[in-house]
Amino acid sequence: MRYVVVATDYDGTLASNGRVDHATVEALRRTIASGRKLILVTGRKLDDLLKVFPNADLFARIVAENGALLYNPSTKEEQLLCEGPHQPLLSRLRERGVPVDSGKAIVASSEPHETTVMETIKELGLELQVTFNKGAVMVLPSGINKGTGLNCALEELSISRHNVVGLGDAENDHAFLSSCECAVAVANALPTLKERADIVTKADHGAGVVELIEQLLADDLQSYDSKLTRHRVLLGQALGYTGYDEVYIIPQRGSILIAGPSGSGKSSAVSGLLERLSRQNYQYCVIDPEGDYDQFLDAITIGTVDHPPDVDQAMTLLEKPEHDLVFNLLGIKLEDRPIAFATLLARITSLRARTAHPHWLVVDEAHHLLPSSWTPAQSTTPAELGSTVLVTVHPESVSPAALQPVEIVIAVGKSARQTIESFCRVLGETPPQIGDGDPPSGSALVWFRLAERPPLLVELAPAEAERKRHSRKYAVGELPPENSFYFTGPEGKLHLRAYNLLSFANIVEGVDDETLLFHLRRGDYSRWFRDFVKDKDLAKEAEAFEKQPDAPAKEIRAKLVEMVSRRYTAAA
Repeated sequence: MRYVVVATDYDGTLASNGRVDHATVEALRRTIASGRKLILVTGRKLDDLLKVFPNADLFARIVAENGALLYNPSTKEEQLLCEGPHQPLLSRLRERGVPVDSGKAIVASSEPHETTVMETIKELGLELQVTFNKGAVMVLPSGINKGTGLNCALEELSISRHNVVGLGDAENDHAFLSSCECAVAVANALPTLKERADIVTKADHGAGVVELIEQLLADDLQSYDSKLTRHRVLLGQALGYTGYDEVYIIPQRGSILIAGPSGSGKSSAVSGLLERLSRQNYQYCVIDPEGDYDQFLDAITIGTVDHPPDVDQAMTLLEKPEHDLVFNLLGIKLEDRPIAFATLLARITSLRARTAHPHWLVVDEAHHLLPSSWTPAQSTTPAELGSTVLVTVHPESVSPAALQPVEIVIAVGKSARQTIESFCRVLGETPPQIGDGDPPSGSALVWFRLAERPPLLVELAPAEAERKRHSRKYAVGELPPENSFYFTGPEGKLHLRAYNLLSFANIVEGVDDETLLFHLRRGDYSRWFRDFVKDKDLAKEAEAFEKQPDAPAKEIRAKLVEMVSRRYTAAA
């Protein structure tokens, strides 16, 4: 399940003319029955809301006063998230004849008094912000809005914003919808909110909420995944005849198999993927049998060669979605590791059912932890291992039950074709059509199993740490002769070898104009940058002025040196 929380505005969204109809309340009840939670996010004062909405206890939390007040209906506890109203401001506004009301923190007025409100704030030298809501004018301390209030509610519930679908209709809903994984505008919403929303319902007000909930209960909004491009995670660049096309994965859907021989680049592929997931605040947990991920990125590592990892400690950390975890099994005997893994997996499954995180589980050496003999009936784990990355040298030795949820196969190194074929044999499926040859270093055959197309040759996006290492190699290291750039000139009289980018820049500064322009007109610079330096951005820059073959040599010389210096001097 991707979405475990529905967060909704009240007036204009859940309610029409201040009231919520029976059909909408019943849809909210069905949402709770599905195992999900509800959060109400409103600009109203809490007391006013409770007077008009008798079903407030359906909600796990209520964010009131436009993000200033957090309320727990089950305990009746209130938590003020900022300082209270500024009394001199209230007095001055009333003196000026501005109709004004106040709550625990909010100061509320209405249009057309917004100009007087803002002028008074300025005169008093206050750090306050004004927010609009379909004619209402709300004043709160700077930085307080529905988004900050929602984040506080999610923190109390130990739920990530990546597992929230939010619904709204007005100006003050922008902040909280932008915090949600999926932002929904009901049909009666303002045009600007509709433009920024991922989904716009066909129905208005409560009927629009019911429409969204029905789809949520039907397929967890999977039919809308293609619209949520702001959350895509880059996998790499597809290499084709038409150039480079970026390839992405949809977070929290299906599973991934990364397979290939030892030393083929599996670890680099995993590192790059996890780094980008972490950058977007998707939580991951790595099961590490061999200690290969020790001190990985900013993750917390539990377990050493001398101390077995503690499952209870792991679960305490994973309860908070901001914690990434590496579960190191080195301190556990080899024969006991599958049992330790099964114990942790059962606990993670329970946590995911409640909170939908950790968003990704990475199982290294999957052929040891989930061998061919493993079946769900023999453990407490479910039939599906959703949102899991299985890493293995031997896909044919991994349990078919574990491979069944796999939607993306990433085959690296030699015999990539045979890797995909082995995967298909385990599941009794016909393998896709695959061309001859193995992917070059840093690339992989990527097969989207559910798509009706052959595997793609993809240049995998490296991790930042890997990118920095490569940058230094190309800047000051020594490339092999076959990958070096040779300045020969039109008649082949020269044989000046550039064995890295700094030597390339030095030669460019001193080589004669004829030789410099000869290679420009042949497209040699962009070709070398792309094929041997593996820097497609540098190649694109070079291509831009290679299309100007009549440019003065002095200008070309300066551009080439500037490009290399700008991108690689720091690496040196």
